[in-house]
Amino acid sequence: MSENVAAGAENTESAAPEGTKVDPRLLEILVCPLTKSSLDYDRNRQELISRSARLAYPIRDGIPIMLPEEARQID
Repeated sequence: MSENVAAGAENTESAAPEGTKVDPRLLEILVCPLTKSSLDYDRNRQELISRSARLAYPIRDGIPIMLPEEARQID
């Protein structure tokens, strides 16, 4: 379901819900604020996934919310 940010960044605008746009250049440079590891972009859920921290950071109105307290835990 999710894909590596760098691999799928060029098609992010068409996958975002109508009215929101995620800048592909932004997705390419973002890392997990806790682990500094790369993130996977989940287009369907509009989240950035940190597998190393086991957190999913939400994207709201096209803006990634990179606050650990706003992220949801993933299994």
